[in-house]
Amino acid sequence: MAADFTPQARHRMYDRADKLLEQWTREKPELEHLDTAALIGRFALIGAHLDKHIQAHHKTAGLAKGEFDVLASLRRAGSPFVLSPTELYKTVMLTSGAMTNRLDRLENKGLIARIRHESDRRSTLVQLTPEGVALIDTLLQSHLDCEHELIHALNEEERQQLDALLKKWLAQFEAPSSSSQD
Repeated sequence: MAADFTPQARHRMYDRADKLLEQWTREKPELEHLDTAALIGRFALIGAHLDKHIQAHHKTAGLAKGEFDVLASLRRAGSPFVLSPTELYKTVMLTSGAMTNRLDRLENKGLIARIRHESDRRSTLVQLTPEGVALIDTLLQSHLDCEHELIHALNEEERQQLDALLKKWLAQFEAPSSSSQD
């Protein structure tokens, strides 16, 4: 299906991905799947906007990039708000080095503590301090409000449709493989 680059179509809604499509269509009209490139490009642009706004929101609470995620992961774990560094690493999708740096910063702020594992004295666990629990409990609703505001352009039905489509797409990457079901 050919893209519609008429002035009327541009006026409806035109973004950076449309500009890229227009340029590639002009320069390399034989290319296939440009619509997919635009879709992926829009996701990248939206992701960058979301990250910028959410990080700015967290910065108002004195948290650096990703520190909220660590606190929220520990809080979600339930009382006594303890996880191993490996469990945290998997929850927030970081490299182990980045996780160590984040944990160091949070520990220096008094928001987490590293404690010895009761059954494995060589291991440590990460626990929210009372200050960490208080901070994440205070920030959680404002964080959710911030995220809600970031999707205000979509009505409830559109949000549900988008959620269902994203869930389907995400399953392509996160569906369990037959070899991991031992």
